Amino acid sequence: MPHVNHFVRIAVDRGITVLACLLMFPLAGQAEEPLDFTRDIRPILSNKCFHCHGPDDAERQGGLRLDTKQGAYGTGESGELALKPGQPELSELYRRITSHEEAERMPPASAGPALEPAQIAKIKTWIEQGATYADHWAYRKPVPPELPVVRQRDWPRNPIDHFILARLETQGLSPQPQADRETLIRRLALDITGLPPSAEQVEAFLRDNSPTAYEDLVDRLLEEPSYGEHWARMWLDLARYADSAGYADDPPRTIWAYRDYVIQSFNANKPFDQFTIEQLAGDLLPQPSDEHLIATAFHRNTLTNSEGGTDDEEFRNAAIVDRVNTTFAVWMGTTMTCAQCHNHKFDPISQAEFFQVFAILNNTADADRRDESPFLSYFTPEQKQRKQDWQEELARLKRVLS
Repeated sequence: MPHVNHFVRIAVDRGITVLACLLMFPLAGQAEEPLDFTRDIRPILSNKCFHCHGPDDAERQGGLRLDTKQGAYGTGESGELALKPGQPELSELYRRITSHEEAERMPPASAGPALEPAQIAKIKTWIEQGATYADHWAYRKPVPPELPVVRQRDWPRNPIDHFILARLETQGLSPQPQADRETLIRRLALDITGLPPSAEQVEAFLRDNSPTAYEDLVDRLLEEPSYGEHWARMWLDLARYADSAGYADDPPRTIWAYRDYVIQSFNANKPFDQFTIEQLAGDLLPQPSDEHLIATAFHRNTLTNSEGGTDDEEFRNAAIVDRVNTTFAVWMGTTMTCAQCHNHKFDPISQAEFFQVFAILNNTADADRRDESPFLSYFTPEQKQRKQDWQEELARLKRVLS
């Protein structure tokens, strides 16, 4: 199971974060590249076709559904196959979007503008290439891709380098020479800790001539407390963390222990599955510790409204809805918001499923109370030690006075 800093180590390697992001996009000038359903075809179908041939049972026309492979490979009212892989001329979808007969052409004029020639060409190519469908990326098991073939074989030092070099070579570009050491340590320190390196750190790196000097520097920076402070900010944004309640006059909120929990989890390189379980169900673990209970404050970061005249039950329900949406956005990389009101238009999520998750999260003790209860009494390790010292001193004084 990856740990929370595993991904950081990849991102900062050789200072190539920006170039790595570019790999998400198609390479220009690669006409032979297979079309991607999610990137190239689904946006066309969702904008032009899904209103009448999508997941909404009440709006679906002609018995044809194009948002799923099972539906698209079937037949509509005409009895013709909507898609025949490899044969656009025999596919009813292609025939309808290219028809010169106004009564047959899709989408109909009443539904909006016809497809543009470039969009029609993409659909034709997609059918010729097999008319493959794909689920949303968050619903697919990650599979390591094959390394692309590169001409400059001695340049890559790790698998990511192969993808970057392949992109550069496609564009007719060559990698820049390696930056000087002063630049490397500055880039690395800012990426990992969010802070520039100290003069002492720079001097130590410049003096280190070992083959593993760079990797050793990564390890040292990951040991810095500022590593957790820097990268915890990303997670705290996902957790909608704030030291105030949000509504009305935005009163202060005491929830700093959760912030510290996240920082400490990053600095301890906690396994991501453990990090997940503690935040979603730490209180349900056998004999939960203070740390486990504090972790569940992930879902106590919802807004609370103490303004006079507001209905606590209304805002309690608003908080549960927020928890459903946040859980799926953070851990599933998908939206649930639409399914609160109707079956999701573009993801395979039903309204019933939304409220099944709602029912799970609708079992918390908080209820938009003015004091934001319930609270967890918590002592830091320093406070626990001080309390123990005082108790020992009190016991000693009692023995002296008795």
